[in-house]
Order: sequence, then structure tokens, then C-alpha cells
Amino acid sequence: MPNVIDLFAGAGGLSLGTARAGFNITAAVEIEAHAIESHRINFPHTVHIQRDIMTLSGNEVLRLAGIQRHELTGIIGGPPCQGFSNIGQGDVDDTRNRLFIKFFELIEALQPTFFVAENVPGIMKPKYEEIRNKAFGHVANYHILDPVCVNASEYGAPTVRTRYFFIGYLDNGQIGPFTINDITAMQVPETLRTTVRQALEGLPSDIRYRNKNSSGLKRLTQDYLNTDVAHVQSDFFYQRVTGMIPEGVGDAKYINTYREKHIVNGFYPTKHTRNVRARYAQLMAGQQDRISKSIRLDPDGYCPTLRAGTGPEKGSYQAVRPIHFDHARVITPREAARLQGFPDWYKLPETIWHGFRQIGNSVSPIAAERVLSAIYQKLML
Repeated sequence: MPNVIDLFAGAGGLSLGTARAGFNITAAVEIEAHAIESHRINFPHTVHIQRDIMTLSGNEVLRLAGIQRHELTGIIGGPPCQGFSNIGQGDVDDTRNRLFIKFFELIEALQPTFFVAENVPGIMKPKYEEIRNKAFGHVANYHILDPVCVNASEYGAPTVRTRYFFIGYLDNGQIGPFTINDITAMQVPETLRTTVRQALEGLPSDIRYRNKNSSGLKRLTQDYLNTDVAHVQSDFFYQRVTGMIPEGVGDAKYINTYREKHIVNGFYPTKHTRNVRARYAQLMAGQQDRISKSIRLDPDGYCPTLRAGTGPEKGSYQAVRPIHFDHARVITPREAARLQGFPDWYKLPETIWHGFRQIGNSVSPIAAERVLSAIYQKLML
């Protein structure tokens, strides 16, 4: 399989989509300890590099990854987006914006056959033009596609999460030419698109808070994994949340429990007061609670973009979470994972905060798979 390095791996959403497209995730770079631990659990055969990427040179990335330059086919990554986000301060001089440029500096040093960088729509604002130009100046020898705006729902995920993908390739005889049309052609037909109600099929929904620590484990509803039973989900989505496990990916023990007992993790309940539950119960689909600012999910629509919340340096505040369409509570991490397009066999962190933060920071694996599949089809293998 062609080797790819993920430079901002997080919990592995972009990595998973890339692996499903046919690539080998040779190495993953991630500075945050909890995120890289999630990646390590779900990608046990990947080399994990917990380093500040600003301290790494191209040669050091290769040395740590254990491969030669000619063995590297692609580099992927989602540089931190907080500096560009519409809900942030929008500071052009935010030091995190430098990481976007660093990504392209490493492309220049390593010269992979292709690269894929992902970021929030805010990065396309005119005030960030200098940053974009400085970054793209490092890859002037690449064919660079116009920025691709990807709404995850159009590619089969049950969320309207919208991101820009920056894609380039070398004319080195290892990949055929392609355009933005090859990417947008990977959008799925309306009949394969997945609503909130469809996405959450099979997950137990009557989640009750208990005073004792919850294990976070729940059994899927009866017969959900029985392929002979008719599902409200499309086959496209069902296959991606129950199977399609790339070779060497996944925690073997967890997957075995999932397959044999239909048990998954991530069902950590959130304690709501009686007054909060009463307010939530009165909300209609799409309405926002006036105090918490949580929006009640529309079962026949798509999930709004899930947020990550703040890091420890900003007080570790949880992001506002959507309210379940059928119950007066916010969604669980496992429900958030489904709505982002993560499969049930993908093991989530053991806490609510880390689970939601990692999911909120991630690329939808389904959207990533579609984009990277378009690239894989152009490789001269």
C-alpha cells in the first residue's frame, strides 16, 4: 500500500478515511497526549510521533517514521484551525496560524507525490491571503487544485460540517492528472445521504445518569448487526459504521467484543437538572435552548457542526452539544461519533470531555475517504 504520513493526526478521522481509501498510515505526528493515545489505540501499526511539529525537519520526520524519501507517497493533515475559525478571535497574528505554513514547508522538504491539507472556511478570508500565499509559495512545483469546499453531508456523512481541502500533486509519473471535478464527483447521490435519525439507528437512546461512574459501555439494539434485517440507514452508511476495517487498523480486543457481543463504548451520560430537562423537552427540532445555547437535533435533517471546546490552556470548557431529538438530554460521545461518521468499532476515549474534544476536532472519516479515494484512483500503481 502507498505510504502516507499524517502531520496533524488528532484522534484519526483523516487517517481513517485515508486508510479506507487504500493507503498505509505509516506515521502520525500529534503533540496532544490524549489525542495521540486515541490514534495509537486505533492505529496500532502506525509509528506515532508526539512532537511539536515546529521542531521537526523533513529528514527527521522520515527518520522517525522509519522510511526513505522514495517510499513516501503522500502527506495529509489538518493544521490547527482555531486562529482561522469564525468563532475565534480571528487574529491574523495568532501563533497557531504559523502551523499552516509549516505544513507546506515540510511538503517542500519531503516532496511527496501528493498532499492534502484541511481547514475551516475562515481560512479563505481576504485577511489570511498573505498566510495562504506564503504557504503555497513552498509548493510552487506542484499542480495545486483550487481549494475544494467539502460539506460532509454531500459526501455521505450525517453532518453539515464544511471544510476546505487544499490538494496538490507532482508531475512525477507516479500519479495521473486530476482536477477539482474528480473530487466533487465523489459526492454521493441524495438516496445515499444520511439524516440524524438514520445515523443513530441501532444505538440505545434511553441513557440515564447514574451516580456511580459509568463504564460507558452499551449493547447495540437487537438485530442491528444482522445484515438480513432491513435498516433505515443506506447500505453506504451502514457499511461504514459497522465494518470496512482497513488491514491493521483498530484495537483487536475492542473489535472482537464489538463483533461477538455487539458492545460499544462512549455512552457516558451527562447529568441534567430537572429544570434543564424540562426546558429541553419543550424544544422543537432545530430550536435553541435560551440558556445552554444547545440546539435540538432535527431527526430528518443533518447534524450541525460539532465543536471541540477549549483546551487546558483556556480552561478545558466543553463545547455546546446538540440535544437528542427524542430525549431531553445532550448527545453522548458515541452518538457524536456516529454523527461525525466514525464507526462503532473505533474506540473512543474514556471520558466525555476528551471524547467530544477529539470528535469535534476531527475530519469526518467518511468525507475524508471520499476525497482520498479520488486521489488513490489516479495513482500509477
